[in-house]
Amino acid sequence: MAVTYTILFRVRAGQIERFHALLGGVLDAMRGEDGFISATLLADPQDANRVLLHETWRDHDEVVAVEVNRPYRDAWHAALPELLEAPREIGMWTPLRDDRRG
Repeated sequence: MAVTYTILFRVRAGQIERFHALLGGVLDAMRGEDGFISATLLADPQDANRVLLHETWRDHDEVVAVEVNRPYRDAWHAALPELLEAPREIGMWTPLRDDRRG
């Protein structure tokens, strides 16, 4: 069953460019994974250092066992303490509908 994660980041002042560079590499790499469905990166229009990532995968167990441990995530995970002013706020959701214009 598909699973969607919402991940709220509060980026330290002066770290937003590095944040986007490191996360961009992760997003580019994960797009090629078989279990990947979609990802959307959103910025708070009132606070550029507040960023929300919305990503959907085919299977939660695979994400936990395999995807979060991919080597292309190592530099990203290692940098998080320097990049963020607070721990990530991670929510997990089960998609009920996915309406798109198309």
